Amino acid sequence: MEASQGHIYSAFARWATASYLYAPWILLVALLTAVTCTIYISRNLGMNTDTTDMLAEHLPFRVNMKHYNKTFPQEMASLLLVLDAPTPEQAYAAAGLLSARLKEDPINFQDVYAPNVDSFFVHNSLLYESIPELERITDHMASAQPLIAHIARDPTLHTFASVLTGAIEELRKGRSLELGPLLNSLSATLNARLSGVPRILSWQTLFRGEPQKIRYQEFVMVKPKQDFTQLYPAERSISAIHVAATDIGLTNDSPVRMRITGEVALADEELNSSLRGMEYAGIITLVMVVTVLFFAMRTIRLILAVLLCLILGLILTAAFATAAIGHLNIISIAFAVLYIGLGADFAIHFLLRHQEVLESGLSAKGAMYKAGGVAGGALTACAITNAIGFYAFITTDYSGVAELGVISGTGMLISLLVTLTIGPALLRYIPKQPELKSGINFSLNRILEISFKWHKLTYVTFLVGLLAAVALLPQIKFDYNLLNMQDPKGKAVNTFKELLSEVENSPWYVAVLASNREETDLLVGNLTKLPEVKKVVTIFDFVPEEQEKKLPLIAEMALTTGPIMLSTPSSEKSEQVSAKQRKALYKLSTTLDRFITEQPDHPVLTSARTLRNSLATLFDRLNNENIKDRNKLLHSVDNDLLVTLPTSLRRMQNAIEASSTFSENDLPISLSSRWHSRAGEYKIAVYPAEDINDNEALKRFVRAIQQVAPQATGAPMVSLEAGEAVVQAFVQAFSLALVGIVIALLILLRSVKHTLLVLIPLLLSSIFIGVFTVLLNMPFNFANIIALPLLLGIGIDSSLHMVHRSRNDKLTSEALIQTSTVRAIFYSALTSLVAFSSLMFSSHQGTASMGILLTMGLTFTLICTLVILPVLLRVSTQKVKL
Repeated sequence: MEASQGHIYSAFARWATASYLYAPWILLVALLTAVTCTIYISRNLGMNTDTTDMLAEHLPFRVNMKHYNKTFPQEMASLLLVLDAPTPEQAYAAAGLLSARLKEDPINFQDVYAPNVDSFFVHNSLLYESIPELERITDHMASAQPLIAHIARDPTLHTFASVLTGAIEELRKGRSLELGPLLNSLSATLNARLSGVPRILSWQTLFRGEPQKIRYQEFVMVKPKQDFTQLYPAERSISAIHVAATDIGLTNDSPVRMRITGEVALADEELNSSLRGMEYAGIITLVMVVTVLFFAMRTIRLILAVLLCLILGLILTAAFATAAIGHLNIISIAFAVLYIGLGADFAIHFLLRHQEVLESGLSAKGAMYKAGGVAGGALTACAITNAIGFYAFITTDYSGVAELGVISGTGMLISLLVTLTIGPALLRYIPKQPELKSGINFSLNRILEISFKWHKLTYVTFLVGLLAAVALLPQIKFDYNLLNMQDPKGKAVNTFKELLSEVENSPWYVAVLASNREETDLLVGNLTKLPEVKKVVTIFDFVPEEQEKKLPLIAEMALTTGPIMLSTPSSEKSEQVSAKQRKALYKLSTTLDRFITEQPDHPVLTSARTLRNSLATLFDRLNNENIKDRNKLLHSVDNDLLVTLPTSLRRMQNAIEASSTFSENDLPISLSSRWHSRAGEYKIAVYPAEDINDNEALKRFVRAIQQVAPQATGAPMVSLEAGEAVVQAFVQAFSLALVGIVIALLILLRSVKHTLLVLIPLLLSSIFIGVFTVLLNMPFNFANIIALPLLLGIGIDSSLHMVHRSRNDKLTSEALIQTSTVRAIFYSALTSLVAFSSLMFSSHQGTASMGILLTMGLTFTLICTLVILPVLLRVSTQKVKL
C-alpha cells in the first residue's frame, strides 16, 4: 500500500497541518515551556566533573581502587608539588616553608606531606647510607674538617679565599688533600654569577664529597578540598597554593621553581584545555553553520526555523536531563553536540521537503499536509532507530556513556516532536522571502551523476578500497594513556611526563595491599623477580639495615668533626670589606698560578686551572666596574659561596648526633600512615622498569603484576582497565544498537532487502573510519570514541531517508539524486561537518582527535550514502525489473 493511502501518512499529515493551523497557541506554549525549562535547568542542573564516577563500581579494578582509597585516603585525588632548585639546601628549605604554610590552611587542604622535610629523616639520614658510602663520607669529612672549622669561625668571602689559599699551598708542598670537588664547585659558582645566571654553592654536597648537580628536587604531596559542583573543583585550592608560594618567595624570578602536577592538577588542566578558545570557535562555527544553511535553504526564513527548532530542542533535552539524572558529566555533556548534528538533520529534511512540495503549486495548507505525511514517516523511522542506538548504551558499565545514551536517545524523540510541531507553526508566521537561486545544488547533482556514468569504476574502486580496509582493520588500536589526550604544552602534563621518564621515582606506580607481614614478604619476593619491575618499596624499607654497624661510624664522624661553632661575620664598611675580599682573591689566584707551574702532573691541575681562569674573568669585571657595582658584585659572590653554609652545618650536626637504632614503630606517623593502615594492611609500591608512558610498556607492566597480585591497583591499573572497560562498553553498546536497529528497520520497512540497503553504507563508512585511524596513526581514545554514536546516528538517518524516498516514491536513482532528500542529506552532513571541524584546532589532543574523526567520518558517510547507495539502489531496482 502506498504511503499516501496509509494511516501513518494521514496521522503525520494531520499532525503537521494542525500545528500549522494552531500556530499561535503552539508557539505561545513553546515560548512559555522554553522559559520555564530554562529557569528549571539553571536552578537544578548540576555538573559532575569527577571522572572516577564514569565507570560502574562493580568492575574489579574499581573495587580494588575503592578499597585502596578507603585504606589510604591520603593518596586519593591529590596534587604533587615539584620544587626545583640549584642546591639541595634551597629545595629542602622551600619544601619546609611551603608545607608549613599549607598546613595552616585547613579550609583548602585536607592533608599536606613533604616526605624529606621531617626532622626524623634529617636526624637519621646517615643511617640510610650504605656502610661503604658512610665510610667514604667519614674519610672526606675528616680531611675537610680543618677547612670547614676555619670558615665557620668567620664565614666571609675573604676568610674562605684565605683558607683555600692555605690549602692550595699545602697541596703544592705535596700534602694529599681532596680539593677537586671544591675547586670545581667554586669555579662553577663564579662562572654562573658572571654569566648572569647565579647558582649558589652547595655545602651539603661538599660535605659529602659529591659533585654539585644542575638541579635538585623536593616534593610536597597535597590533598585539596574539592567542590564538584564547580566547573573546576580544585580551583580554589590551587589558587591558595600559588598565593602561599608567592608569600614564601617562590616567584618567577626566584632560583627555586614550583610546578604543580598530580591527578587533580591534570584533571583541572584537561578541562581548561578543552574549554580554552571555545567561545571564539563557537562564533566562527556559528557563522559557518549559518552560511551552509543559507546555501541549503536559500532563504533566511528557513534558516531561522532550523535554528529555533534546534534551540527549543536543546532546552527541552537539557530539561529532561535535569529531571531524569540531575547532572551532566564530562561525557554526557556531549549530548549538545549530538543533538546539534542530528536535530539539524531532522529540521533540514522536513523544511526542504516542505519547500519541494510547495514548489509543486499546492496551497500552503495542502503543502503542509503533504509534507507532514511524506516526511513524518521517514523522520519517525530515523528517530526510533537513533533512539534505539543511543538507548543501547544504557546497558554498559560505562555509566558516563550510559547517561549520555539516556539523554541523547530521548533527545531524538524530542527532536521529532519539535520538528513536526514547532516547524510547521514557525513557517506560518516567519515572513516569506524570495528564494535565492544557488548553483551548488546543480553542481552537486552533476557530481553525483558521475557515479552512474562510471558505475563499473565505482564498483571496482570501492571493492579494492574495502579489501584493503579489511586487511588493515586488525591494526586498530585504543590509546589507554590519558596523558596523550591532554594539551602537550600544559605545565602539569609536561611535569608529569618528565617524572614518568625518571623510572626510579615514577609517579605512576602500582599499589598492592597485603593483610600481614608474611603476605607482604611473599608478595615482595614474587614481584621483585618480574623483569617488568624496577623496584618494590614497603614500609620496612624505611627501616635501614645494619644500624648497629653504622652507629660506630657515625660516632667516629662526630668525634672527627667535633663541635663546629658558626660565628656571625663582623660588621665593617663595604669599602673595607671589598678591599679585603679583593686582596684575598688575588692571593688565591697567585697561589693557583704557582701551583699550576710547579705541579704540571697533579690530578687537581685541571680544576685549579679552571678556577684560576674564573678568577681572572672576575678580576676583569671588577676592574671595569665603578665602586658601587664592584662592591655589589663582590657581595653577590660572597652570598653565592656562603649562604648555604649555616643550613648545611646544622643538618650535618643533627645527622652525626644519631646514637640509637629505630624500628617500624618509631617511624613518624606522617610516613607510617601512608604505608601501614589502621586496619593492619600494608602497602607495597611497585615501580616499572620501563617508561609506562608507552602503551605497550604499560600493558606489560600491568599484566605482569596482575599475574602475581590480582588485587593490585593504582594509576597504571586504572588507566589500562578503564580503557578496556570503555572499549568493551562501546562494543557491547554498538552490538546491541545494531541488533535493535536491524529489528526496528525490519519492522518499519518490512523488507530484508531495504534493511540491508540502509545498513550497507553504515557498515562501509564504519570500516573506512576504522582504517582512517590506522593510516593516520590516530588511535581511538577516551575522547574521540564519543564521536561514534553521532556517526552512527547520521549514517542511519542518511541511508534511511534515501531508501525511504526511493521506495515510497518509486524513484529511479537518477531521479532520486535530483530531490530535496539528497540536498537535505548533503547539507545536513555539511552543517555537522563545519560545526565540528573547529574541534580539530583544540589544544586538547582528545578533543582535536574527536574533531578529526567526526570530520572524516562525516565525509565517509556522505560518500557511502550519496555515491555508493544510489548505485546499489539502481542495481536492486534493475534486478526487480528483470
